[in-house]
Amino acid sequence: MAITLFLFIWGLTYLKGKDIFSRQLSVYAVYENVSGLVESNPVVLSGVKIGQVDQIYFHPDGSGRIMVKMIMKMEINIPNNSVARLTGADFMGFREIEILLGNSGIPVINGDTLPSLISASVIEEVGQQMLPLKHQAENLLAQADSVLAVIQYIFDAETRDNITRSFDGIRQTIVNLEETTATIDSTFSQQASRLAVIVANAESISTNLRQNNEAITNIIQNFSEISDTLAALELAKTMEDVNKTMEAFSETMEKINRGEGSVGLLVNDEELYRNLEQSSKQLDLLLEDIRENPRRYINVSVFGRN
Repeated sequence: MAITLFLFIWGLTYLKGKDIFSRQLSVYAVYENVSGLVESNPVVLSGVKIGQVDQIYFHPDGSGRIMVKMIMKMEINIPNNSVARLTGADFMGFREIEILLGNSGIPVINGDTLPSLISASVIEEVGQQMLPLKHQAENLLAQADSVLAVIQYIFDAETRDNITRSFDGIRQTIVNLEETTATIDSTFSQQASRLAVIVANAESISTNLRQNNEAITNIIQNFSEISDTLAALELAKTMEDVNKTMEAFSETMEKINRGEGSVGLLVNDEELYRNLEQSSKQLDLLLEDIRENPRRYINVSVFGRN
């Protein structure tokens, strides 16, 4: 009976992860919140299970903090400044305690309390990473809302009517362009034969000019020679007339200088010049006296009265 009871107790403790035949070390850690952590959850070191959570209870000081008792294998050398980090819950809500080894040369002993650390859960980490995207999305939605408000303000009923009328005008313009293009096509089709005749005539004229190029060149050269000859003859005659005119003018000036003729006498005889000047002054005085005293020179007689 005693053996059966011992085997039952040993089996029950073994199923809970405890081995009464192995040496175990009990250590503690204090946390603010252990949501998702339950007794028998594993205690791991570098991904290898070295123990498990044995008890979870409130701290005796009444602060509301949570005491977690862990049992670990004594053959593992753990420095007393190692950290018991409560890992974040995964998508299934499972959590475990991971031992982060310290650098102290003093090993932990039974009953020691390790420094604690709580990692954010996967959902919390995703939420923190998504938070900037959330803010950006909110800003984008606010901007989109502002743009929609502006569009609604701009595109009121009157504006929509104006836009509709503008599109109607554009459609009518396109129709007019199509009609104009059709008219132009028809005109070109009708005048195609005439254009062909004109082009043929132009080609014929060009051919004739090309064939008679030498004759046309001779005609131009002959005309140039005749023009040069005429120009030379006319220039010679003109120069001869100029020379004759200059000779006559020179002879006239020589006669004047010698005192020949009226102009010569007038220019060279100073006494004659003075007499003419005196006579001119007397004539001016006479005309002035006639203007002022006409009765002295004009007698008017009256032969009868009515």
